[in-house]
Amino acid sequence: MIVTVTSLKLRKLWNFFRLSFHGMQVMKQTKTQKGFIKMKNTGFGFMHYTLSAWETMEDVKNFAKSGSHLQAMKESAAIAVQIATYTYETDKMPDWKEAKELLMQHGKVLNF
Repeated sequence: MIVTVTSLKLRKLWNFFRLSFHGMQVMKQTKTQKGFIKMKNTGFGFMHYTLSAWETMEDVKNFAKSGSHLQAMKESAAIAVQIATYTYETDKMPDWKEAKELLMQHGKVLNF
């Protein structure tokens, strides 16, 4: 399976409401997306994380470049000061500690 770990550092604390709105829309999108296995979210204050699992890399790319996820990405610079992502192939879903460590070690960071 393909796992993607993402972190987002909010620009302003009250941007959490915009993030939550987009998050709900993205979760709805995943339910109908080909290849979707599982998604989890966590976070507090300025830092928020997602962890998703997919059947193939093509499924990840199709999801990322469409629908509610694409719309959320277009607004990401207004919501966040930084987004980091790491996508890799694995046999098991990592726990949050492992996922955050992998993201810190290997993640691609975008600063706005």
